[in-house]
Amino acid sequence: MKKIFILTGEPSGDKLASTVISKLKIDNPNINYLSVGGTHIKKLGIQSIFHLKEITYLGFTGVLFNIFKIRKKINKTVDEIIKFNPDILFSVDSPDFTLRVAEKVKVINNNIKTIHYVAPQVWVWRKNRVKKIKKFIDHMLLLFNFEKKYFDEENIKNTFVGHPLIEKKENAITTLDNLISKDKKIISLFPGSRKSETSVLLPILLNFIKLMNKKNLDHSFVFHATDENKEFIIDKIKNTNFDNIDVISDENIKDQVLSNSIFAVSKSGTISLQISSANIPSIIIYKLSFVNFMIFKLLVNVKFANIINIINDKEVIPELLQKECNAEEIYKTVTYFLKNPDLIEKQLTDCKKTLEGIRSKSSSSSEAALILSNYLIS
Repeated sequence: MKKIFILTGEPSGDKLASTVISKLKIDNPNINYLSVGGTHIKKLGIQSIFHLKEITYLGFTGVLFNIFKIRKKINKTVDEIIKFNPDILFSVDSPDFTLRVAEKVKVINNNIKTIHYVAPQVWVWRKNRVKKIKKFIDHMLLLFNFEKKYFDEENIKNTFVGHPLIEKKENAITTLDNLISKDKKIISLFPGSRKSETSVLLPILLNFIKLMNKKNLDHSFVFHATDENKEFIIDKIKNTNFDNIDVISDENIKDQVLSNSIFAVSKSGTISLQISSANIPSIIIYKLSFVNFMIFKLLVNVKFANIINIINDKEVIPELLQKECNAEEIYKTVTYFLKNPDLIEKQLTDCKKTLEGIRSKSSSSSEAALILSNYLIS
């Protein structure tokens, strides 16, 4: 029986991996799996050697303060992979964890094929990583077509499979009547998947809601949570007197809530692509500690945090970062957009044009699953 070890490092990677593996299982039902995964991988009936929250840390200092724990987990993961002896090590995103593991595995057993989904953003920082990656990654699966040149230059086998968050998909229809009152206008809130970032952004977003409620009570605010941080968010909301907040983690319901929203406030990250793909206006927020932010500024090669803005080399979606990431600025920016439909239309038009330029012709997860399948039979 063929074997695949699935290696993720945070909830977003767990979600991406699960979409690929669920497609692979359709035509290849007799594969044995083991993983470092979260709730999405678990729902596929695949065991994880430990929980994702044990390795998810925010920022450079978060990693630095937990470096010995992380090293221990890397070594444990390598040991388990070697023991499992898979045909393929399928790693997804989180390069500072997954690629370190892949490198060590390849040194011990070169026969294990290493396929990585979501290339490290070498176009943002640490471009020289590509030369090192060449030594231990057999195939790189790219989300963006413009990434291809960086890996072609080093003769690393790669395939542009597209970004799964901007695929057109059909969801089962679920009524939202029991969740949100019909007379409420929905504003979707995305505080992040990691508890470390949610704990920073959640108080700011709750203060933003407080400001909105002072002026207008016809909005309903919906937090898009993960299974990992849903209870944490609910516990924090219990300390407020707001009756127009909901917290959801079901993926199908989240998609429908988003598509019925009038606006979204999102932490910086790939989720902004999903928001843009749903044709919903938005702003981006994020806040690091001062030390982490200064290190970030020294290392990155781009002016913006959001991929839409990076591609356009201009601020299509407003970014409220660091000191601007506060309730008052979020309130001012959101209300300004809601009062100016021309601004919303301009943002949506620019985003649509950008997405058309980076969207793949076929399903990203299907393309990735096909590549895995080909390696299994080669």
